Amino acid sequence: MARIVRFSYIFVMGNNLTHLQMQISPEFVLGSAIALVTAFLWAVGVNVYKSQGSEATPLAINALKMWLSLAVMAVLVFLPFRTTAFVVPFQSVLFLAFSVTVGLVIGDLAFLTAQDRIGVSYAYPIAATFPIATYLISIYVVNEEILVTRVVGILLAVVGVMLISQEHRNRQIDEGLKSLDRLGLALALFSSICWAGGTVLLQLGVADIDPIDANFVRMIFGSGLMVPIFLGAVHRGMPKPSKRATKIVLIGAFFGMALGTLLYTYAVKLIGATVSAVLGSVSPLFALPMSIFFLKEKFSHKSILGAILTVTGVIFVVLLA
Repeated sequence: MARIVRFSYIFVMGNNLTHLQMQISPEFVLGSAIALVTAFLWAVGVNVYKSQGSEATPLAINALKMWLSLAVMAVLVFLPFRTTAFVVPFQSVLFLAFSVTVGLVIGDLAFLTAQDRIGVSYAYPIAATFPIATYLISIYVVNEEILVTRVVGILLAVVGVMLISQEHRNRQIDEGLKSLDRLGLALALFSSICWAGGTVLLQLGVADIDPIDANFVRMIFGSGLMVPIFLGAVHRGMPKPSKRATKIVLIGAFFGMALGTLLYTYAVKLIGATVSAVLGSVSPLFALPMSIFFLKEKFSHKSILGAILTVTGVIFVVLLA
């Protein structure tokens, strides 16, 4: 009996070790590192965009981000020393086109509007719950298993969002405003859903192609969609961004959008949508200190606790499953 128990122990431990080795493969480590760098770049970007909110509308900022990213990706795609040909199957084009439309055109516009209304320190932690929606969507797309740790993570994230929302309401009352900016909070949550859908579609689109080519296709569709939207808004009276704001937004877009989306595409290809999403969601932990020190946004211990709970919940949803 003792031999059987010992054999079972060795067998189980061997399986666990094999699973752990699979998890910490060089590909997994590289993808995770890339996702964390992406999270930092996103944090830099959102704070730069917020700093120019008085001189550029969210729609103008989103258009500038997309157009600069297209220019950067075009340079990378047509470099003379590329060793592979540009090949993107039609099915991948469809997934990539929908991913950029849902995630970067609709989702980013919703988020930029939300942060303009309620601030980075409130909008970003709420939007950063997108890995939860990513997981829920993946249940239907790839039949992922429902686990207790993920349910706990969802509850933690929901409590974090509630704390952030309540603190935002208290701040508005202190500033003499009678009502909660429900639209700003709703847009932050909506952007979370859009980012989740875009991430899952990105995983499907980048599966069999070079991430640079995939991101180039995404930027073509995203930039094309922004042209009529931007021109229509200008025709209806939307002010154009100032030259100063344009330059600053483009600098932020180079890091937050051009490099950020490219690196995120690599991360999704290496470690999948759900793990990439959860690592990208730690971005508020970079963004909050930046918004406090550089943008002088007000904060409280409850809002910080809410952000920590939200990110912790997201980690439970994916990494502890």
